[in-house]
Amino acid sequence: MDNGKGFTLYHGDCLDIMPTLDKVDAVITDPPYPDYHQESYQFQDGLIDFLNDFDCRQMVFWSNKADFPLTYSAIHIWDKRIGGGAQYERIFERNGHKLYSVFRNYVANSTVAAQYTGDVYTGHPSQKPIRLLTNIVENYTKEGGIIFDPFMGSGTTGVACAELGRKFIGIEIDEDYFEIAKKRIERAYSQMVMFT
Repeated sequence: MDNGKGFTLYHGDCLDIMPTLDKVDAVITDPPYPDYHQESYQFQDGLIDFLNDFDCRQMVFWSNKADFPLTYSAIHIWDKRIGGGAQYERIFERNGHKLYSVFRNYVANSTVAAQYTGDVYTGHPSQKPIRLLTNIVENYTKEGGIIFDPFMGSGTTGVACAELGRKFIGIEIDEDYFEIAKKRIERAYSQMVMFT
């Protein structure tokens, strides 16, 4: 599983690749939502049902406008600190604490916004801010653990794992975003090795 670099990346459909994976310690993911870019993100009913096969802690981002289809132990809020549009998203915790948290992090939805927050804008329409993901990885996963993201997007969860010394497994179906994620994660892990 481990490529010796601390991360393993797959380009393809997570439903095809997941049966080949070993056990992971946590799942952190931002799957396609039923009410946002449905066609381009290839949303379909039952898309995240496979998460029921994982008995580890899970942090699953989800729309604030659609019902979450799985059981959960807590709902966290990502306050995007913006005045219009979708001001927040929910993060459903599964197999974990029953405490509810609010994460306050600006969105990284443009080059200017990303520079303001010390982030990098990848062009992905639902990119999550690195500070949000490092907070989640640091506080909701074990040091040295294996973190899995079946909907990797532009790779922010993988970058956060590199910064915090976690192993990472990521899957992305879109070839362009896979290449962006691969470059970001390779760079992040190479910098981690340089400083350890």
